[in-house]
Amino acid sequence: MSDYILLISGIILMILGIIGCLVPVLPGPPLSFLGLLLLHFSRFGDYSQSTLITLGVIAVVVSILDFIVPVWGTKRFGGSKYGTRGATVGLIIGLFLGPMGIIIGPLIGAFVGEMIFKDDINYAVRAGFGSLLGFLTGIGLKLAASFIMTFYFVKEWIA
Repeated sequence: MSDYILLISGIILMILGIIGCLVPVLPGPPLSFLGLLLLHFSRFGDYSQSTLITLGVIAVVVSILDFIVPVWGTKRFGGSKYGTRGATVGLIIGLFLGPMGIIIGPLIGAFVGEMIFKDDINYAVRAGFGSLLGFLTGIGLKLAASFIMTFYFVKEWIA
């Protein structure tokens, strides 16, 4: 019975991990990694120590990069923290507008954030694009890590 509880909890964590890659409040890759650990401790999964260490390191590194990459993108294109914050707010609002909202929301949010910071439309477009590019790169890294962990989860569970 406890194996099934671990399995169901692991599946829920894997789903939350993927959702967490898009929702800024949830830590996607760490949740996915916890799902792997739960499967490992059940009778349905048996990962090697090196696999768990490698995937754990990936979860930590991607989580750290998620904070660094948007700042790098913003600074690379001459933006400010207003653009990064605006992109985050835009993403949260965009989540309620469907898949296109997830893409367009951060762009509009970054643009508005930069316009609040500096009333120059050319600056806001350039900095907003940099902020958006860094933000989307962070999401892509998190999704890649969580999908890799999901692959290992499903592979081990089915095998």
